[in-house]
Amino acid sequence: MSAETRRTVWILADQLSVTNASLLSARKGTDCLLFIESRQTFGKLPYHRHRLMLLLSAMRHYAAEREAEGWEVDYHRINDAPDMRSALARHCTAWKPSEILVTRPNNHDESLALDSLGGKLEYPLRIVPDTQFLCSREDFAELAQGKKRLLMENFYREMRRRTGLLMESDGKPVGGDWNYDVENRATLRDWKKAGSPRPRALPRPEQDAITREVATDLEICFPDAPGKAADFALPVTREDSLKWMEHFVEERLPHFGTWQDLMVEGEPDMFHSIISPMLNIGLLDPLECAKAAESAFRKGKAPLHAVEGFIRQIIGWREFVNGVYWLKMPEYVGVNGLEAERPLPSFFYDGETDMNCLRQTLGEVLKGGFNHHIQRLMILGNFLLLAGVRPGEALRWFNEMYIDAHDWVMAANLLGMALHADGGFMATKPYAAGGSYIHKMSNYCGGCPHSPDIKTGPGACPFNLLYWNFYETHRGRFANNPRTAMMVRSWMKRPAEERAAIVTQSKAFLESLR
Repeated sequence: MSAETRRTVWILADQLSVTNASLLSARKGTDCLLFIESRQTFGKLPYHRHRLMLLLSAMRHYAAEREAEGWEVDYHRINDAPDMRSALARHCTAWKPSEILVTRPNNHDESLALDSLGGKLEYPLRIVPDTQFLCSREDFAELAQGKKRLLMENFYREMRRRTGLLMESDGKPVGGDWNYDVENRATLRDWKKAGSPRPRALPRPEQDAITREVATDLEICFPDAPGKAADFALPVTREDSLKWMEHFVEERLPHFGTWQDLMVEGEPDMFHSIISPMLNIGLLDPLECAKAAESAFRKGKAPLHAVEGFIRQIIGWREFVNGVYWLKMPEYVGVNGLEAERPLPSFFYDGETDMNCLRQTLGEVLKGGFNHHIQRLMILGNFLLLAGVRPGEALRWFNEMYIDAHDWVMAANLLGMALHADGGFMATKPYAAGGSYIHKMSNYCGGCPHSPDIKTGPGACPFNLLYWNFYETHRGRFANNPRTAMMVRSWMKRPAEERAAIVTQSKAFLESLR
C-alpha cells in the first residue's frame, strides 16, 4: 500500500476504549495513531491535578500499549503542544496523511471546535460517530420527540428492554418490579445498628514511571492546580480498571444498595464503585460493567436491590444525562430557571466553613477530586440551590474539581437535577432538603456548631433557614406543583412573625457568604 493512502487516526483523551470507533477502522502497519496533550485544552479551566493526571497518564499508557501491539504512534506531550491546531499541523507536515480519522467528541464545544478545524486543514478530516454510550444521540432525540418533560424512569425501562439486563424471557423485569430504590435508603441509625460495616480498601495501584512523569510535567505546566500528585491512586490502564471493577462487584456490590446514600466522616468511598472516572474516558465499557453486576446477581452473590440500583445508574442515569445534554445544547449550559444570582462562595475553593457537612464534603473533593452522588446532590447541590448561587459558576466549579467531570456529565446532573435550573425539564421537583435529611443520612451534624434540631435563632442549621427561605422566594412557582405544593402550604401556615424571622436570618446568613 502506498504512502499516499496512509491515514492518521486521532484519538482523544476521553476516548481510550479498545473499541474506539476510529481505532476499529484503522489498519495496523499502515495508519498512524495520533495523540495530542494540548496545554490550551487541559488548561481551559484550573482543573484538579488528579483529573489531569488521570487523563494524561491514561492516554500515555493507552498509546504505549498500542505501540507495543505494533501500531505506529505520533505522540505530542503537553510541554511541546501549546494547542491542538499547531500540534496537528506539525503532525501533518511530518506524516502527510491521506485522511485524518477521529471519533466525534463527547462534549459539545469540542465537537464544534473539531467541525471548525476540519474546514481549515490541508488534509481531509473524517469524523465517525462515538460508540461509548448505549443510546446514541439520534436515538435519544427520537425517544424525546414531542415531549415537554422527560422522565428518567421511563427511559431506564426502555434501556432495560433494549439490553435485556435483569429481564425475564416474557419481557417482564426480574423480581416483578423495575425499581427497588425503596430498599436502598438505609440511614445512619440503620448502619450503626448493623455494626457500622465498612468495605475492604479499593485496589489502588501505585504510581508507575509514566504516571510520575505526568506529575512532573503538570508541576511545570500547571503548578497551581489543586490537589497533590502524591495522593493520586486511580487506575490508568484497562487492566487495572477491570481489576477495580471486579473488586467492586465482589466486595462492595452486595452492600452497595443498602448503604449507597450514607455519608460518613472519614469514609469518602464507603461501598461505592468509583468507576465513573475510568468509565467516562473509555477504559471501561458501560455494558460490561452492568453485565458483571447482573452476573453477580444471577450467581447469588449480590441481592437484586443492589444490582438493580447499580445497573440503573449505568444504563439509566448515565445514558439519560448524556442524552439530555446533547438534546438541549448549546443553550442548556446557560439555563437559570430560578433566576439565581448569588456568586459562588469562596469556601468552595478552600473548604473553610464552620458547616461541618460542607467542610467534610469539600475537603474530600479538594483533596481527591471525588464525592459520591448523595454528597454532590444533597450537600453541595442542595446548598447551591437553596443559596441561589448562579448555575454557571456552580457548573464551572464542578467541571474544575471532579476527576470524572466532563461537560456532558456535569451539565444535566447539576443544572437539571441539583439546581432545577432547566425549569423542571429533568426533575419534577427541586431536590431541596433541610438539616434533618443530612442528620438522618450522615454523622456530619455531630461535629457542627449548627444543630439540625434548631430551626431559627442562634445555633440553627443554615440548611433549615435556607430551605424555608427557598420556598418563600419561589412559592409562586411551586405552589401548584403536586410534589411541592404541600411544602408551600406548610410554610404559609406558619405565623407571620416566624416566617419573617426565618427570612431575615436567611438573608443575614447569605450576606455573610460575601
